Amino acid sequence: MAAPRAITATVAAVTAVLALAAAPAGAAPVPDGPGKGLLPAYLGSPAVPHRLPGAPVPANPYMGAVGLSSMHADSYASDTYPFAGPLGREPQVRSEAKGGGLPGLCSTVAFARRTGLIVAQCTSGPTFTLRLIDPRTLRDLATYALPPRASTVQAVVSGDLDKVLTDTSGGAYYYLDPQDRAVVADAAFHVRRFAHARGAGGTWRFQVTDDWDLSGLLPHDCATWTNPWPKGACDPITAVGPDWTGLIWWVTRQGRVGTLDPRTGAARSVRLAGEEVQNSFAAAEDGVSVVSDHALYRMQAGPDGTPLVRWRRAYDRGTARKPGQIDQGSGTTPTFFGDGLVAITDNADDRMHVVVRDRRTGRLVCRVPVFGSGRSATDNSLIGYGNSLFVENNYGYRNFFELPPGGSSAGGVSRVDVTGSGCRTVWTSAERSPSTVAKASVANGLVYLYTKEPRKDLIDAWYLTAVDARSGRTAYKVLTGTGKWFDNNWAPITLGPDGTAYVGVLGGLVAVRDRG
Repeated sequence: MAAPRAITATVAAVTAVLALAAAPAGAAPVPDGPGKGLLPAYLGSPAVPHRLPGAPVPANPYMGAVGLSSMHADSYASDTYPFAGPLGREPQVRSEAKGGGLPGLCSTVAFARRTGLIVAQCTSGPTFTLRLIDPRTLRDLATYALPPRASTVQAVVSGDLDKVLTDTSGGAYYYLDPQDRAVVADAAFHVRRFAHARGAGGTWRFQVTDDWDLSGLLPHDCATWTNPWPKGACDPITAVGPDWTGLIWWVTRQGRVGTLDPRTGAARSVRLAGEEVQNSFAAAEDGVSVVSDHALYRMQAGPDGTPLVRWRRAYDRGTARKPGQIDQGSGTTPTFFGDGLVAITDNADDRMHVVVRDRRTGRLVCRVPVFGSGRSATDNSLIGYGNSLFVENNYGYRNFFELPPGGSSAGGVSRVDVTGSGCRTVWTSAERSPSTVAKASVANGLVYLYTKEPRKDLIDAWYLTAVDARSGRTAYKVLTGTGKWFDNNWAPITLGPDGTAYVGVLGGLVAVRDRG
């Protein structure tokens, strides 16, 4: 056991870090760190749009519109948008911090079709908040506090910050349904639907329209401030999403996969014994794809809703967790693309591979290595559209706390195409996108990254970077800010229907849009 002074110091340090993510000084905008005046605000030139080839991503009838409704843009988890993002024409950067009550790092930014407002789930240290945001001003119109996670308690009492920074539960992977209702699985083992509406006085608010308690199916002896060392197990839901029959599917970190019938409230589940699921899942017309830290699955619901495994294919999970991943295994949500294909990355020791399979049969289509020897890992979903995949290298980034001043990841972004004879790497960009969920615009053919180059002067300079999907050439880079407040710490880029790119950062929400 550590000396009492060491324990106190560790707890104080963890508490300070959680407070750091919770309350920066000042209101809007997000405060910059040192060195901003020494950096170019814009590099490159406006991009010339070229539409990505391929068929449109089909719309899941039980999810909101493609591109508007989930972290990965659609039910296929394609991470593509049918509309254009910014082209870099006199770009404007707007950011909004929220002072002492900051709901800062927004994990999922979605858009309600009827109101045009942003519905976002945002995290600030121990606090999870559902936010209704004006997309132009970034001003909160309504907020709803979600239950805190047990991992926050564990991080403080154990002195291990990794416990909270590798926890994907609590509501980050939520979605909007066709009625613009947010379907959220919270840390209290409930799945709830939230509508938003303006009251008689003109004030917006969230309203819970449905509430399903799944604690009867899940171990829920979780750490609390009054009981930080429970004897039982705790396995909250990490992600929810609808299949194409209307069932709400859900997964947990400890390998439970389940369904919820919103019409009856009936819930069923199975356990992938000895396996963990850290990310979300994809749903197509013919089933759901889940990847654990051991294998890729195709699943369908049985007559009573119980998830049934149609096929299971193991992959090379390597021998250890790499710097740049949350656990040992694939860091990707499965991506459906092309003509009935599904893709993930593995965790092979020397070089990570992009692995493509036939989603109907599980047959291996190709397996191609990416990035350098001993320096490849990703914890972000692949972008998939047409016959192309785009993969980002996160090797070397663990979290905002451990990233040294002026530091970055190993870097690299590659395009891999599926051909008649297998797969080939078309290009590799040297851009360093440490931890963002990269996105692509189908309409203009740009891949959007959130980049940070290593600097000897120790300035932390963060740029929204657009790469031409055809050539891999960097079109332009826009400085969003400097310092820790602008670290996205695994939060995604989201493209809005008006052409704005949004990034959740530690200090708040950042928006980059073309002037006019």
